[in-house]
Amino acid sequence: MDATREHRRGRSRRFGAVDGGLLLFRVDGVPVLLAPSWWIGSLVIVVLYEPLVGRLLPGVGVATSWTLSAAFAVLLGLSVLAHELGHCVVALRLGIPVRRLRLFLLGGLSEVARTPKKPGHEGLVAAAGPIVSVLLAVLCGLLLLAVPPGGPAWLLVAECAVANLAVGVFNLLPGLPLDGGRLLRAGVWAATGARSKGTRAAVFGGGAVAVGLLVWALWGLAEGSPDRWLRLGVCVVTAWFVGAGAMNEFTSESRREWPDGLALSDLMRPVLQLPAESPVSAALSASAGRGVVLVRADGVAAGLLDETTAQRLAAESPHSPAEIAAQPIRPETVLLLSEPGADIAEHVREVAARQFLVVDEDGKPAGVVHRGDLRAAMAGEVRRRTG
Repeated sequence: MDATREHRRGRSRRFGAVDGGLLLFRVDGVPVLLAPSWWIGSLVIVVLYEPLVGRLLPGVGVATSWTLSAAFAVLLGLSVLAHELGHCVVALRLGIPVRRLRLFLLGGLSEVARTPKKPGHEGLVAAAGPIVSVLLAVLCGLLLLAVPPGGPAWLLVAECAVANLAVGVFNLLPGLPLDGGRLLRAGVWAATGARSKGTRAAVFGGGAVAVGLLVWALWGLAEGSPDRWLRLGVCVVTAWFVGAGAMNEFTSESRREWPDGLALSDLMRPVLQLPAESPVSAALSASAGRGVVLVRADGVAAGLLDETTAQRLAAESPHSPAEIAAQPIRPETVLLLSEPGADIAEHVREVAARQFLVVDEDGKPAGVVHRGDLRAAMAGEVRRRTG
């Protein structure tokens, strides 16, 4: 679902459960969601952190201990939220649409609807989150100087400082899907001119980060560290998240790569214009190996003939107007002939349509590309079209 439709659907909803979690609020139309897994992650944090409170504040009561543990889980969630809002706001300011912002288990994610076109833009969006986190950690650290040490209030402020510092520093580790991995990708991309090389370097970094987290957790168990169980729980879940995220980034980049020497014109089907009121059976016969633009009597395009829909309609009512089987031509289903291949592949992957109208620089129809033909091209099974 593209960002425009998500925003349109979101405006009709009030606070409540939506796809992806509980809707908290919106930022410039972008829904901020709390996934069900966040509650599970927070419960784990509370249970594992509570024993540490007794060590940090000797003599504290059981109720206070559990309250401070719950406060730490909430502060950690707010720290992640502030971090992700940093990404979201900068992305929107750069003109990069954001589908939604989600908080889940032990982290969060700002889901951009389009890959940044420049390495500088990717770097700015990636750096925004850690900058917000580190600034909040510094502010909390300064606030600690004004709070009497050793009490619950002091611990709450210290928790906030630690939570933000942990979120900021951890995300700077050089591996995808962390912000440090995106910064690494942006750097390699800027140096080599190839985004795919940056992705491969950052995916390798993500694997190294996942392994490092597991080693650190096992080291804590071997040494009998006071926070060993908290460390083990957090590290195992986070290592899984980083490893899975790195592989997803690698898969996504592989799908984005455009075969060398391939032009969009190699995949285009010739375009044929027919009256929208033409019998669907006749339009279907004329569509063999072509893309059919159905035009109304007033000269306005009714859409592209959808062969699958047309076949069903022709079997039931062959003399029905072909317009009934038309796929509307929307801005997102139009491709520019001169657009870079990688951008075309990514755009087609994000838009739910079987076919796309290709236009030249003057906006004139140049051909039609089917999603299946593009998939075959990305898989190396290119069938060049002529005439």
